[in-house]
Amino acid sequence: MLVFVLNAGSSSLKYQLIDAKTSEVKASGIVERIGIDGVLKHEIGNNRKLTFEAHIQTHKEAIELILQTLTHDDTKIIDSIDEIDAIGHRVAHGGEYFKNSVVVDDEVIKKIEELIPLAPLHNPANILGMKICRELMPNTPNVAVFDTAFHQTMPEVHFLFPVPHEDYTEHHLRKYGFHGTSHYYVSNEAIKLLENKKDLRIIVCHLGNGSSVCAVRDGKSLNTTMGLTPLGGLMMGTRSGDIDPGIIPYLMEKKNMDTHQIIDYLNKKSGILGVSGISSDLRDIISAAKDGDQRAQVTIDMMCNRVKKYICSYAGLLGGVDALCFTAGIGENSDLIREKVCHNLEFMGIEIDKDKNSSKESKVKEISKDSSKTKIFVIPTNEELVIAQDTYKLVG
Repeated sequence: MLVFVLNAGSSSLKYQLIDAKTSEVKASGIVERIGIDGVLKHEIGNNRKLTFEAHIQTHKEAIELILQTLTHDDTKIIDSIDEIDAIGHRVAHGGEYFKNSVVVDDEVIKKIEELIPLAPLHNPANILGMKICRELMPNTPNVAVFDTAFHQTMPEVHFLFPVPHEDYTEHHLRKYGFHGTSHYYVSNEAIKLLENKKDLRIIVCHLGNGSSVCAVRDGKSLNTTMGLTPLGGLMMGTRSGDIDPGIIPYLMEKKNMDTHQIIDYLNKKSGILGVSGISSDLRDIISAAKDGDQRAQVTIDMMCNRVKKYICSYAGLLGGVDALCFTAGIGENSDLIREKVCHNLEFMGIEIDKDKNSSKESKVKEISKDSSKTKIFVIPTNEELVIAQDTYKLVG
């Protein structure tokens, strides 16, 4: 069963064409700079990479170009778009409406639109992708897979904020969490590595430009760091993560900011970029720290300390840890960050093996010492596969 997986952003579109039965990726790519000049980076299988520049002004033009690339000339993978059996869409925020993936219809789109205030940067683009696909391929079923769904198993004691309860009942003010498809995939892979034992206690560190930690017990999300929005929790590429709420009115007064400006400040000008003053890309910060830049070193230490704080906190909630998992761009590729996060956690039975950790293999690997009570894994995430498989389950 061929599933077209689509992740629509405000100015970009990521996609994969996946055989959901075999997990084979037939093609993948991204359209960037939509509305500016437009670039399509297309990969066939795992060995042929192509880049096309095109005048792409709208998301519809971008999807049309992707479908044309999949069906025409020397980039052809399928003879016709009719060979696509279903379309799976990544959706950022499902609120409390959606505890699982769903087949898209008018009512589903209406509910996702109602949640736009909770994800103003993501949900509108996700909705646009669904509407365009329904227009271009009216006979092909669409499925929405939500970043928030995996975390709907969190108990009330973990998802409520310590504010008046009516703000939860009337305004849906609660922790929702994100990166759910990644945390689901990685924790399930860890469960397999631990021989499918019952009641396993797993902590997943999804570390990238956006980052979150999730405590998973017996395959279910118990708690996670992101909150009402993806701004909460860890220090990220440009996002502040958790701060003293009093900072917000203080800065608004001192810098004469309105609501939109302070949100922009916390979402786009803070985190790794804000502290370092160099870049939001951690690779640039690590390079600067090696050259002796003190602010860069402080940035790295701050980031790792905040990840470590949540690992310790979630170990307490879980009553111990059977596996600690690293995933996403930073988690999968930076041995330095993994080592610094695990440093001084030996008292919890977390002992990292430096030689195993320094391996550059881009595959699942165990990096804990033989004496470590807690297994430490690097598990490359595969959110697109989760979306394809959920789509297959619903319409296959």
